[in-house]
Amino acid sequence: MENVIIVRNLKKTYGKKVAVDDVSFEVEKASIFGLLGANGAGKTTTIECVVGTKKKDEGIVKILGLDPIKERKEVFRCVGVQFQDCAYPNLIKVNELCEMTACVHKSPASYCDLLEKFGLKDKMKNYVSTLSGGERQRLFIVLALLPNPKVVFLDELTTGLDTIARKEVWKYLLKLKDDGLTIFLSSHYMDEVQKLCDKIAILKNGKIIFLGTTKQAVINSEKDNFEDAYEWYIKEEK
Repeated sequence: MENVIIVRNLKKTYGKKVAVDDVSFEVEKASIFGLLGANGAGKTTTIECVVGTKKKDEGIVKILGLDPIKERKEVFRCVGVQFQDCAYPNLIKVNELCEMTACVHKSPASYCDLLEKFGLKDKMKNYVSTLSGGERQRLFIVLALLPNPKVVFLDELTTGLDTIARKEVWKYLLKLKDDGLTIFLSSHYMDEVQKLCDKIAILKNGKIIFLGTTKQAVINSEKDNFEDAYEWYIKEEK
């Protein structure tokens, strides 16, 4: 199977603090890869270095065979990104934001169709600032999918969504995977990770401490379920 994302010996520091420490992994085409870890483990910094919005200190990163820093324009023609913290002008409407995002891409998806699939079509004329937290989160996912990407990065994609809305998002993402989309996500919801991810990496203090499937994570931890296994991996040493 073709590897769409390749990361080798990635390192990022902030002064004396090592945020990402010699991280390596690969993501196969048309798969869902989950990056897990406690707050401050280095998940968001890793994603930012992989997509090229933050400059790495060391290592090799390739997305679809492209360097996300040196070949930035080519990468962003085929990559969608949704970060946990997104800021947009208060006085912009949902449809205006979608149109503004779509116009910078050659063959964008229909934002009307995406808004309908994510339950936001009736909010098209609303200001983004008036949306609830869950509605904003769904909108950010729509924006990440607007480029018609081959790869999409989703950071804490269902934060703020209720159980029903989360499961609707899961169904849509699994369909996108079946259609050939490669999805890289981070999440604090272990049921979400089990449902969606073909492979995971668990970060602790900037290092990968586990790489494999959720089933392998359970077996290696000798715990009875994935949630307990995850807690076992990230627990602090006494």
